[in-house]
Amino acid sequence: MKTEDRTAPHTEDPDPVAPRTGTRGDLIAVAGAVALVTAAVLIGQAIENADHTLVVHWAPLLATWYPHIGPGTAAAPAVAVAVIAYGPALAARLRWRALLFTGWAASLAWTFSLALIDGWGRGIAERLTTKHEYLRVIDRFDDIGAALRTFDSHILIGPPGNWPAHVAGHPPGATLTFVLLDRIGLGGGAWAGVWCIVVGGLAAVAALVALRALADEDTARRAAPFLVLAPVAVWAGTSADGYFTAVAAWSVALLALAARRTVRAPAVAALGAGLLYGLSCYLSYGLTLIVMPLLAVLVLTRTARPLPLFLLGAVVVPVAFTVAGFDWWYAYRVLVERYYQGAGGIRPYGYWIWANLACTAVIIGPATVAGLRRGVAGAPGAVRGLRGGTTAAEGRLVLLALAALLALLAADLSGMSKAETERIWQPFALWLLPLGALLPAGTRRSWLAAQAALALAVNHLLWTGW
Repeated sequence: MKTEDRTAPHTEDPDPVAPRTGTRGDLIAVAGAVALVTAAVLIGQAIENADHTLVVHWAPLLATWYPHIGPGTAAAPAVAVAVIAYGPALAARLRWRALLFTGWAASLAWTFSLALIDGWGRGIAERLTTKHEYLRVIDRFDDIGAALRTFDSHILIGPPGNWPAHVAGHPPGATLTFVLLDRIGLGGGAWAGVWCIVVGGLAAVAALVALRALADEDTARRAAPFLVLAPVAVWAGTSADGYFTAVAAWSVALLALAARRTVRAPAVAALGAGLLYGLSCYLSYGLTLIVMPLLAVLVLTRTARPLPLFLLGAVVVPVAFTVAGFDWWYAYRVLVERYYQGAGGIRPYGYWIWANLACTAVIIGPATVAGLRRGVAGAPGAVRGLRGGTTAAEGRLVLLALAALLALLAADLSGMSKAETERIWQPFALWLLPLGALLPAGTRRSWLAAQAALALAVNHLLWTGW
């Protein structure tokens, strides 16, 4: 990669957006998000108490009120304080490669420490071994070919041997990940949990790489602490969706590198981007929507040059699974039926269509809400700049984030994401987190503290599902 590490130290940048939009608007946006979450909690509790149709204990989150402490109770605040105190300055001054490694390490420390608030067993080692999860069916994949050929016949509730909820709700690429880990000697919940957290931490690195390519390095550096200290890490450490997020994020990052031709082999990057997008679609059906940030990459770079190789790479995984006997399109249609057999059939669309957005406000945190408010305010100017070929770095960041927001809204409108979106929408939320870079430099540590406080409160007061 052509990185050209800078030898001159960086200094924290002047306020990029503050002169145009004041902090009062940020606080109003956060107050609106608090009101939305409060309404979702109060109305959700009323609906659940009345008719039990939400199928969650602490609406709108899939969680239970359970104040507790654990080994991570001391570690998580320590990580938060370190990132708040030193993160912005280090992000500004470290060499680029050192920043990427430091960002990954800090993400791991934050996610691991949050998970350990629930203890090693309940927080990490046992999360993927519950009755809903992938590790429950490892022994049914002794013959992988046979399992793939008959996968769709076990999706519906009713026939003998139907898959657990998460296995049925995802293409077999998700379960095969843990089958293959088991085959190489990394079986069991502990290895599975560590895999998801360690790989999931690479999502922040991918976002930094993509931001540097699509916006500029200074913007990526400003975003780095917000990518690390995010409330969504509460769920990245308790499910496989953090792993899915990293795979999808690197698809976007590699396409950005290929489009900008900032790597020695842009053709390989384009092929790799397509390969990872294809894999994403076989990890989670909803990750097909990552096509929106991918399209934003091509629009922002004003080139379709990587597209042929991207498409070539994108068909590799689908062809492999199809040849092996798994029909993605048929399985998805069966899954829709399974979805309405279970909780999806009784959860009210009228509540979740907006309560899902309250879940999103929780996982992205107040800093991202404030940044999103600034991004929406600046979107018209960013679009005009794009048309004229003069979009500034901040504008390109905004347009990438809004593409991810569009994907999230499409998932919401589909009705296939009623509840549990605090876990499911991690791949889309990732691209909203960098909007913290739009906040004034003098306020960023305060916003980071708010992010950490929210994550710590959620993890200590609630027992999160999955």
